[in-house]
Amino acid sequence: MDAFAQLRAGRTARRLPQLLVGLVGYGAAVMVLVRSGLGTASWSVLTDGTATSLGISFGWATNLISLLVLLAWIPLRELPGLGTVLNVAIVGFAADATAVVLPDPSGTPARIGYLLAGLAALAFFDALYLGAQFGPGPRDGIMTGLVRLTRLPVAVVRTGIEVTVAGLGWVLGGDLGLGTVLVALCMGPLVGYFLPRLTVRLPAARDGQEHG
Repeated sequence: MDAFAQLRAGRTARRLPQLLVGLVGYGAAVMVLVRSGLGTASWSVLTDGTATSLGISFGWATNLISLLVLLAWIPLRELPGLGTVLNVAIVGFAADATAVVLPDPSGTPARIGYLLAGLAALAFFDALYLGAQFGPGPRDGIMTGLVRLTRLPVAVVRTGIEVTVAGLGWVLGGDLGLGTVLVALCMGPLVGYFLPRLTVRLPAARDGQEHG
């Protein structure tokens, strides 16, 4: 479904704000995990290594990896949508903006709080923007494409991706912590829990089910 078809699909007044809030929240959640100092999301391990190697900000590295990951969509036959474009444009900058205003945690309890809050927020906002049905972001497009092709549950596919990316990021020099393992193992089940509850049912999809 292209961007124009997504806009014509209905319930735009709810879906578009949900998309934007989800993307901004996702970027902020990524930075909360980074600031915890206990290990961040799998993709952020790769992003951290890329930022350090190239001497660029975390946000710019996020956007660069997003563009490169889109190449993996070709064999999966995923099509970019409005959510894909806005993901590349918003998430990295939301992470950088959060870094400016978010204080460093003081002490282990605060770091654990950042880690747990960041993990829950990352899964929630990921499902929130996906549920708006404007198309997945570059990284989530790999997940949705593999779910469609393999017919495996979201939790299984997402966990496999998280573990693989975390391992690759570690090999490339990214910081891998206990929190990274926690995020890798928990993101799949959490997104699988939130996604059905946050997905906006479109009029066309509802009509198709009623006549199916």
